Amino acid sequence: MFENLSEKLQGIFGGMKSKGRLTEEDINAAMKEVRMALLEADVNFKVVKGFIATCKERCLTAETLESLNPSQNVIKVVMEELGVLLGQTDAKLTLSSRIPNVIMMVGLQGSGKTTASAKLAYLLKQRNHRPLLCACDVYRPAAADQLETLANEIGAGFYRGDGKDPVAIATEGVQRAIDTMHDVVIVDTAGRLHVDEEMMAEAEAIKNAVKPDQILMVVDAMTGQDVVNVAQAFSERVDFDGVIMSKMDGDARGGGALSIKQVTGKPIMFISAGEKPDSLEEFHPERMAKRILGMGDVISLIETASKMKVEDIEEQSADRMAKGEINLNDFIEMNRQIHKVGGIQKLISALPGGDKAMREGNVNENALDEMEVIINSMTKAEREQPGIINGSRKERIAKGAGVEVWQVNQLIKKFLETRKMMKKMMAQTAQMADSSSRRGKKGKKNKKGRRRVPGMGGMSMANLRKMQEMLDSGDLESLGKNLGK
Repeated sequence: MFENLSEKLQGIFGGMKSKGRLTEEDINAAMKEVRMALLEADVNFKVVKGFIATCKERCLTAETLESLNPSQNVIKVVMEELGVLLGQTDAKLTLSSRIPNVIMMVGLQGSGKTTASAKLAYLLKQRNHRPLLCACDVYRPAAADQLETLANEIGAGFYRGDGKDPVAIATEGVQRAIDTMHDVVIVDTAGRLHVDEEMMAEAEAIKNAVKPDQILMVVDAMTGQDVVNVAQAFSERVDFDGVIMSKMDGDARGGGALSIKQVTGKPIMFISAGEKPDSLEEFHPERMAKRILGMGDVISLIETASKMKVEDIEEQSADRMAKGEINLNDFIEMNRQIHKVGGIQKLISALPGGDKAMREGNVNENALDEMEVIINSMTKAEREQPGIINGSRKERIAKGAGVEVWQVNQLIKKFLETRKMMKKMMAQTAQMADSSSRRGKKGKKNKKGRRRVPGMGGMSMANLRKMQEMLDSGDLESLGKNLGK
């Protein structure tokens, strides 16, 4: 979503890196370009004005001007201020001790309220809650049918009432949740193509009837800064608690996301990029600021990967992976697991410079799928024992997959490199796990008070953050040494 803005900002700061020292004129020129980039991204002009003023004031300090590496200091300032612009701190969905908790969804028609309601229900289910979806949009054709289909798909409760009175449906939905032991009710309200008095009055009536614990406004990221005016209107009438930014995978310029917190004071709680139920993610301002500046987001990638279920991998395959003794069947399994965390596109974009590489076409998004086609052209014995693949076998495999022999050679080379790397990693992980087991039980604090990450071989969050800092600064030499310990 922030591709154009990200590309322009990276270009601005890329030009600064060649300068040993920065003058006041250099900083003024850079801030002028940043201002234009933000305005072109459809960020509210008042927000841009305040942002540039703050950044310029911080950049014009003696410490920054006299620094031996001034460009990094300027990038750091802009990154921190972008984080403030996006919300500064993570905003969490907080449920009360009340049973059931009631979450009310509001927003314009077409913003994605219904799908966002289902995605939120799916997320709550993953957190061991029992959500019930309540269809209070009685105006849009088949709105209740859509919500019911989504509820059945994710295994959530559903209530639609008589389909006539939204306030009565919401009230009855809460009672149905009590009767059926559901601990969360998500009320999907109606929207309009634009803000009007009838919609606001209905939203107020539902709010007064069910007294929601949280009110979330669903905002279409494609709307741009116009969404700020809509958010202000909802804030005045129903006083919502947070924002769900939908359609983040679109080609919008991102102005709404960068403006809404500063103008309305309401934080972005979740973002959604995709149609699948699991595409709703918690929003982290600092991580998004890093992504915009091309610094990647390794921590989010690790968190996503940690949610994958071990049961999804066959026992024998998991055992081989643990020993680093994988075969080509395991290569296919690894490909499927990468698809589960968003595919190679998400994997690459989370790495520093990954978004830029994707934009420039330096990454083949179908590389893993192409490898799988080649592997599927092999016999069972060849997949299990790649060492037996000779010249004649390679010619047969290439013909079966519709590729050239050199592509088969390339696949086998990558496989051998991956197996070698995994053996080294597993040996290091086993060594780390062995040393950590002497300091305390898994998942608990060791003698130094550091908390280790379960499933990461005793690696602490402090180590992960240190590795992220090395990636951010481009200090790959230190990163390599850290991984080699």
